[in-house]
Amino acid sequence: MNDPRRLEQANDNAAAFWLGQARAHGWRTRTGGALTAVRCARTPDDPHRVLITRPYAEPALPEAELAELLAAWSTGRFTLEDPYGGLDLTGLGATRLPVMPVMVREPGPVGGGGQSLPYAREAAGGGSLTVDEVVDGDTLAAAERVIVDGFPQPARQPWTRGDAVPERMLHDSGCRVWLGRLDGTPAGACLTYDDGRAAGVYWLATLPFARGRGVARAVLETALAAARPDRPVTLVATAVGEPLYRRLGFADQGRTCWWTRTAPAARAQA
Repeated sequence: MNDPRRLEQANDNAAAFWLGQARAHGWRTRTGGALTAVRCARTPDDPHRVLITRPYAEPALPEAELAELLAAWSTGRFTLEDPYGGLDLTGLGATRLPVMPVMVREPGPVGGGGQSLPYAREAAGGGSLTVDEVVDGDTLAAAERVIVDGFPQPARQPWTRGDAVPERMLHDSGCRVWLGRLDGTPAGACLTYDDGRAAGVYWLATLPFARGRGVARAVLETALAAARPDRPVTLVATAVGEPLYRRLGFADQGRTCWWTRTAPAARAQA
């Protein structure tokens, strides 16, 4: 059964994760009202991230707030996450993407054993599979490159060090980064973010050469084992990752609808 409290925890964690990125990058933010918004300003073409974190009685209210925000920020590009599915942003020139499950894993041990650091075992198909927590800039750069190329993040390709995950993120007490290696070569990575009520998993990725060898599972199991035992763990599942998440105990708490507008500001305001 879906628990509205768990969905709200997942929403709040996503907002905290994006606000943490904003602090690390020096981006503008807006919180309060119906929206949490981050003005991603890496390039003029970056889509800003907007999150709905609570149910709304009337869709026209967050829709109007979003229109006002975009006008204030003089921008045309955005991605909005609506876990309640009631908004219609076609009037703002946005396109609705396929819905994805918001999933939560209840507090509890990770099955199978052997996930705690240091993680080392044989990979599927042979070879050494290790997972470590990232604690320095060079290792963060290796994990960041896996995320950019493996997730992938086309807007950040070719990869530039610090562009997606600046080193300042390592100084955010909620953020932890995990790197999996096959025979010493970076192969998989993810971020986790603990906001004090839940831990969220973000950007779990495996490079093409390593897929099908248990890397994503090893990285995720290690991150789960390192989370505080009293915290639920949240994520939004892609179609590729959903089967793994279910095997590790994640369950649906809602379905989130993403809207995106990719038009440049000048065209969007024309």
